Amino acid sequence: MKRKKHTSAEDEAQIDMTPMLDIVFIMLIFFIVTTSFVKEKGLDVNRPEDNESQTNKPSQALSIRIDENGTIVMGGREVDVRRVVANAQTYLAENVTDTAAIQAHENAEHGLVVEVMNQVKIAGIDKVSVLVKGSS
Repeated sequence: MKRKKHTSAEDEAQIDMTPMLDIVFIMLIFFIVTTSFVKEKGLDVNRPEDNESQTNKPSQALSIRIDENGTIVMGGREVDVRRVVANAQTYLAENVTDTAAIQAHENAEHGLVVEVMNQVKIAGIDKVSVLVKGSS
């Protein structure tokens, strides 16, 4: 009588995984190919182009001070009324602004304040505000 060889349980229980992996890859390819990509609906945004020449700093108003003696001070130095236009244009060349603030003493001559306002408008600044400073 022939004796059967005893085989281990692990040798008899092996399952070939190759066909299952083939099916999984075929299904994966099928789903990738058949997937339809839908473009989401929404508003298109038109963004402005970035200009390096424009600064993100807020514009500062041109500051002019007139004291009770009629002395005009722009940028920390005394200025003659005839030189207000030139100084305002120099300020505009260095800073982007469209406003000027004239701080006048309450005893300053009104004609001088009006003349300074006119000179600033000639220089190209349209928005001019006048602040009256009292003698307190």
